[in-house]
Amino acid sequence: MSDNAPLKFRSIWISDLHLGTAGCQADYLLDFLKHADCDYLYLVGDIIDGWALKRNWYWKQSHNDVIQKVLRKARKGTQVTYVPGNHDEGARQFLGLMFGDIRIEDEVIHTTADGRRFLVLHGDKFDGVVQCAKWLAIVGDRLYGFTLKLNHWFNRARARMGLGYWSLSQYLKHKVKTAVNFVGKFEEAVAAEAKAMGLDGVICGHIHKAEMREIDGILYCNDGDWVESMTALVETATGELRIITWQSFYAEQTNPISALAAPVTPPVNQVEIAA
Repeated sequence: MSDNAPLKFRSIWISDLHLGTAGCQADYLLDFLKHADCDYLYLVGDIIDGWALKRNWYWKQSHNDVIQKVLRKARKGTQVTYVPGNHDEGARQFLGLMFGDIRIEDEVIHTTADGRRFLVLHGDKFDGVVQCAKWLAIVGDRLYGFTLKLNHWFNRARARMGLGYWSLSQYLKHKVKTAVNFVGKFEEAVAAEAKAMGLDGVICGHIHKAEMREIDGILYCNDGDWVESMTALVETATGELRIITWQSFYAEQTNPISALAAPVTPPVNQVEIAA
């Protein structure tokens, strides 16, 4: 594969960008969008972090660049669908409308090239903390933001030592038993919704944990985030779904794509793209 050749997918799902926060990895995301083309692009919620922007305005040029890149893809023929999440819930008042060439929907059904039908939604309506105690969710969001700030300085130190990106917040979440239990219950609830609708699977975001696994006959897919893990869910021309982790060191490398690793053991097909 040529260093400058774009990656071509039938569909791409990204969520939890949290543009408007210091934790957003906008440069990595922009690098990914520059090197990945698709026919269908789904923005699966928490694209712009309205909660954070209300507290403190933070907006870098790279955040603008991400928005412009998505709009440019839409103008050039990519079918872009925006499914708002809880952090950008203000956009839900425009459901069913078009923003330029971008369609805004609460949830949609995507049919893969091999005929499978997937429910696509952000997933926050299955989060009891967000639905029943929003104030508690906001407190948790602020603590999470503090952890991300620590993570930022930690990774600056790692970069000086020539080490790659590592997520402190993700590590802590996966080590806390209650968080692990919550993730499991969330995944089961989302899969049950798709099963009740007679679908083959579900694609969501919200919990910042990229995953592909079968739950009670339903293929559960979470596309992860662009704060901690830099992941996306993609569909190939034949309908195969994969999680890819973008590890292009945009600031230091001239060849952002140097290797495309083989998928790991099914049912999860995960590809790491590194420079």
